[in-house]
Amino acid sequence: MNPERIVIAGGGAAGFFAALTCAELQTGAEIFILEKTSQFLSKVKISGGGRCNVTHACFDARELTTRYPRGERALIAPFKQFQAGDTVAWFEQRGVELKTEADGRMFPTTDSSQTIIDCLVNAANAAGIKLKSNCGVESVTKKSGSRFELKLSYGEALTCDKLLLATGGCRTPVLGQLAVSLGHTLEAPVPSLFTFHVEIPWLRELAGVSLEMVEASVLETKLRERGALLITHWGLSGPAILRLSAWGARTLHGKNYQFTLQINWLPHLNAEKLAAAFQACRTSQPAKFIVNTPLAKLPSRLWEQLVIASGIARETRWAALSGGAQHKFIRQLLRSEFPVTGKSLNKEEFVTCGGVRLNEINFKTMGSKICPGLFFAGEVLDIDGLTGGFNFQAAWTTGWLAGRAMAER
Repeated sequence: MNPERIVIAGGGAAGFFAALTCAELQTGAEIFILEKTSQFLSKVKISGGGRCNVTHACFDARELTTRYPRGERALIAPFKQFQAGDTVAWFEQRGVELKTEADGRMFPTTDSSQTIIDCLVNAANAAGIKLKSNCGVESVTKKSGSRFELKLSYGEALTCDKLLLATGGCRTPVLGQLAVSLGHTLEAPVPSLFTFHVEIPWLRELAGVSLEMVEASVLETKLRERGALLITHWGLSGPAILRLSAWGARTLHGKNYQFTLQINWLPHLNAEKLAAAFQACRTSQPAKFIVNTPLAKLPSRLWEQLVIASGIARETRWAALSGGAQHKFIRQLLRSEFPVTGKSLNKEEFVTCGGVRLNEINFKTMGSKICPGLFFAGEVLDIDGLTGGFNFQAAWTTGWLAGRAMAER
């Protein structure tokens, strides 16, 4: 009897994890990982600025699912099977220790993504998995029974008993055509994690200024996020903006990335508390220039620009601040409005919203409900997480489930 042949299309995190899990459970199987580019695990290589943000220190399965704008409900059962704690244990058992940073992101203690790549590639070689680079799957034909015939990029054909599609995000519909050719439906791809272009000169002059906590919202929508903010040469970035873009991926796409963003620079204060703070400044330092006396630890350069943007002259002292000017300034601090004119992709993530419809997948096995013998893992699915290791965790989990299911004879 010939050994069962299992092919994984896609040499990324999900594909490797599926292959390794399968190999551990079915040692007699012939397992291939086919990667269309020259480099396996290329996204692992560049993740986290070259350090690889492996997962996030969120060890409650239900809470973990809340970090996924698309896929939250579908991932509840999978995360009860394999979640962040299991990922940490898996790598530690293979000699790779992870560390947790202040924001919850987890990296190898070496601070090098090559550590993760070496772990996965060495484990695959030790398990006898056949690694083929520059070998994409051009087309798939379903044969009788559950067998597949694959046409490969260099013209050869390969048959297999089980096929896993782990080809990555469907940034364009053509990237999902293998799934479509086997009967599946794609949710239209749109960018998920991106930064906002704002063309207001005074804001761009503040490039490099960061704040630990702001509240960002999109007018005329329910989109609202709190978190750190970074002012850039092209506009606004940082965790608050990236989360806003993830939860609002389809809404903002529908607006053609032209909308009004509102920033509350001091979300821990309200108008009454600010008015009281201004009155205290009038009393304690009436002769000081307002532009030179920032409140609430706002960066001095930002404070100065907010003062001027609210219409207060540079030479205005606290004693001369009128009631009308104070009202406008408080509004500027709590509800600054910026016209957003476009987006830039977050280059460390390359995350796309869209992919194979989740109701066509059995999330106990990651198997297709439409095509027997076909499985899915990773970003080819309509699942995407926030920045911070969540997309890799979805890849590890769905790969692990698919690998276990493919190991069953």
